[in-house]
Amino acid sequence: MKQGFRQQLKTLALIATIALVAAACGGDSDSGSTDSASADGVSGSVFVSGSSTVEPISVRVAELYEDVNSNVSVDVEGPGTGDGFQKFCAGETDISDASRQIKDAEAEDCAANGIEYTEIKVGIDGIAVMTNNANPVDCVTFDQLFNLIGVNGEGKDTWAAADSSLPDAPLDIFGPGAESGTFDSFIEIVIEDLAEEAGVEHTVRTDYNPSAEDNLILQGIQSSDTSLGWVGYAFAANADVKLLEVDGGDGCIAPNEETIASNEYPIARDLFIYVNTGNAAENPALQAYVDFYVGEGLDVAVGEVGYVPLSDAAKDEVRAGWNS
Repeated sequence: MKQGFRQQLKTLALIATIALVAAACGGDSDSGSTDSASADGVSGSVFVSGSSTVEPISVRVAELYEDVNSNVSVDVEGPGTGDGFQKFCAGETDISDASRQIKDAEAEDCAANGIEYTEIKVGIDGIAVMTNNANPVDCVTFDQLFNLIGVNGEGKDTWAAADSSLPDAPLDIFGPGAESGTFDSFIEIVIEDLAEEAGVEHTVRTDYNPSAEDNLILQGIQSSDTSLGWVGYAFAANADVKLLEVDGGDGCIAPNEETIASNEYPIARDLFIYVNTGNAAENPALQAYVDFYVGEGLDVAVGEVGYVPLSDAAKDEVRAGWNS
């Protein structure tokens, strides 16, 4: 777990302070579920920013928590993982939602600004590769995705131009922009190794339609019979689009909760929140919200908004890490 270059003595003092706040809030319980986090007297506000993928989880946790403690106000926005870390490492937010782990450069920014944090894994999501329901394509390989979406596909305006086995039909690509953790995860999982083998830059083609709004990406897919794009599985699962099977080397695998949870589906990633531990020591509302997040949030909210919940063992590990 990355902790942002903590100094040992400062860390020990911080943990002791957090422990006192947690005790005051009635933080943990024997089961690790922290519904007692709404102890009388806890009030204040929490600001969450970052991944649009994780945003629905944090929003649902906020709704559930505010039902039991209306004295705490939680504001959640989702401009993207990268944008969220910029705000977080500048000290502008309490929690950064992230659909990937923090990058070294971002951790260095946090350290330079004195921002110390705890990384908390909250769920699992797959990245859905999708097209229009009218498209006859059912499965794509990593190699095909590299030739279609990777920088190697620059200027190719038909599916067949990228791979002769694919339809000779217009290629209209819609996907997240560079500020998105979904963008970063797609590059890391699908594009990076193939780009390195080809000796090209680890990125995607520039002549596609990027958007920070998942709904706009879905609308783009629906607007073209031979479109191609990618978003988080939870956003695409119930949309009027065709989810493509993906072959990452072990055959065509359809995305669903079971194949994502088992890592059988080849484009899956963990979801995180990053908590400003300095703010948590000073703000009982933030401490209480995170206590609730790792309790009822992991048990209820993750599944309610369509993501794959952590295993019981993984939940126990998360709770032990935070409550310590």
